[in-house]
Amino acid sequence: MKLIICHLYPDLMNTYGDRGNMITLYKRASWRGIEVEVIPVSIGEGPDFGAFDLIFFGGGQDKEQRLVCQDLITLKRSSLIDAIEDGVVVLAVCGGYQLLGEYYRTPGGEELPGVGALDIRTEAGSGRFIGNVVIESQLPLGGAPTMVGFENHSGRTYLGDKTRPLGRVIVGHGNNGRDGLEGCVYKNAFGTYLHGPILPKNPHFADYLIQKALSRRHGEVKLPSLDDGMELRAHKAAVAHARKCCH
Repeated sequence: MKLIICHLYPDLMNTYGDRGNMITLYKRASWRGIEVEVIPVSIGEGPDFGAFDLIFFGGGQDKEQRLVCQDLITLKRSSLIDAIEDGVVVLAVCGGYQLLGEYYRTPGGEELPGVGALDIRTEAGSGRFIGNVVIESQLPLGGAPTMVGFENHSGRTYLGDKTRPLGRVIVGHGNNGRDGLEGCVYKNAFGTYLHGPILPKNPHFADYLIQKALSRRHGEVKLPSLDDGMELRAHKAAVAHARKCCH
């Protein structure tokens, strides 16, 4: 089997070490003998996103979001929506998460239109949410029921009726600091504010994405197990540390 990954705007939307997510996907697939091809896609390119198995869209500052916003709408919007509706796996973090929604309203009141693939809207708040986050996942993940990461965002994201949360907040602020929810899920598209990067800290989530991506193209796929003893101990230690710091 082969896993074809699109890294969307790697030159612009990679503020919080999101390249670590790509490394994790690559290594955890290749350790199982799965061939991996990573294709960068940036401004001026309009690929058929349905040809990919997995799309990663990282985070960025308002400046970078403005740069990619018009490109998304004019060259990529239709194909991205079609791919998500067809079940292509998407992981969007922070700025990427915001731009897959209806809009992002900046602190100055400028409204950046999003792709509209996710039923969410985001508005900048007066302060930033910064710190460790622990959520209870709503997904059928093996290994641990929790996900852990680090948030640093001023955006307040609100879910519409067509999306469900990635998880419920145990520690941290999550989407907006009010409703106790973090991230969103729509079909095989996942949005989140969890940096860290998220996938090295949550190998069970990384495997969930890989399994979903391969199963779309090849039928139901069961991934061979890896020895994740060290990774899961680190995950549990991060959860315990975050819980301790919040009290």
